[in-house]
Amino acid sequence: MRRALRIALVGVVLACGGEEPAADDAYDHVLPFDTARVRVASATDTAWLTVQLALSDAQKTLGLMERRHLPDTAGMLFVYEATQPDSAGFWMFRTRIPLDIAFLDSAGVIRAIRRMAPCESPLARGCPAYPAGVSYRAALEVNAGYFERRGVRVGDRVLGGGLPAAKGP
Repeated sequence: MRRALRIALVGVVLACGGEEPAADDAYDHVLPFDTARVRVASATDTAWLTVQLALSDAQKTLGLMERRHLPDTAGMLFVYEATQPDSAGFWMFRTRIPLDIAFLDSAGVIRAIRRMAPCESPLARGCPAYPAGVSYRAALEVNAGYFERRGVRVGDRVLGGGLPAAKGP
């Protein structure tokens, strides 16, 4: 009962445009996310990220909404049970920080990378969608510029976090 009340309260706060919780992890108290370590393997380097796992529909809907900060070594990994079509994508409604998103196949190979800007619209329909342009089984959101700074490109791999193991970068 208390959990349902907390979920309803956050929904009301988000819908009414209330202040964000003090800590970036405050949403974990309402909608918990498991975490995992993933390795981003490029042709020239390997980087480790601690990611929150968005597995349920509710977690995927909330995503990084209302966060004002994301550490450079953190991200969110959205994992799907079935392959998503190339027209499926993400949006930035109530997302306050610019993000990069990598769309991954079932082996964790990066098939597309997009830059997504925060949406200032108070209405969901006022925010653009960012379609993948490729079919995908997972998507990794990180701070904007992360992939470029690390030399991560299409064809590189993300390993761990519940993705199937793959050989080599």
